[in-house]
Amino acid sequence: MLRVTDEHLAVDAAKAIRHIKKVDPDLARVIRRIGVCDLVVDKSRTIYASLVRSIVYQQLTGKVAAIIFGRFLDLFPGRKFPEPERVLRKPFEHLRGVGLSNQKAGYIRNIAQAAKDGIVPDSRQANCMSDNELIDSLTSIKGVGRWTVEMMLIFRLGRPDVLPATDYGIQKGFALAKRLAGLPKPKELLTAGECWAPHRTVAAWYLWRTADTATL
Repeated sequence: MLRVTDEHLAVDAAKAIRHIKKVDPDLARVIRRIGVCDLVVDKSRTIYASLVRSIVYQQLTGKVAAIIFGRFLDLFPGRKFPEPERVLRKPFEHLRGVGLSNQKAGYIRNIAQAAKDGIVPDSRQANCMSDNELIDSLTSIKGVGRWTVEMMLIFRLGRPDVLPATDYGIQKGFALAKRLAGLPKPKELLTAGECWAPHRTVAAWYLWRTADTATL
């Protein structure tokens, strides 16, 4: 019934489902309908690369973002994700030329500079930091907001208790699951989601899927 592609999450996935179904009848109904949880945690990327990717994907459809991200990578021939120094040496107009806005190109350069300066942790350091410590540290970089870090916490580090309450898909999924007339405010969503702790990442995934399918 349940399949999570990352081993670290798979240990807690079945427990998460049991807990959510027990405390929230509405999400229990969603889980029964959607079925398999195939949340993908990609640990092949560095924290730095994950942040850059999140900036590219902000406020774009997955298809468009994937095209722009591919063009960005094509600026840096080679198998590896471009090191911060290579990004910083690339002329700004070249970054803009792949479809990045002025703002996003600037944010990516900010992340590259922060990585060069040691502000962005490596994987080992990140694994020793709490969710809140990572959020506080990384949001000090101009252009990196809480949502960006939360995406990294879920899809790169596989943290089990993250609820991105400002995410439109999460809000829409919650409204559908609860049969609300409008979208909840982030604070309302966080309050309602307290009962899902400490398994809010899996709950968030089902809310995303609810929004994607738009049927219950």
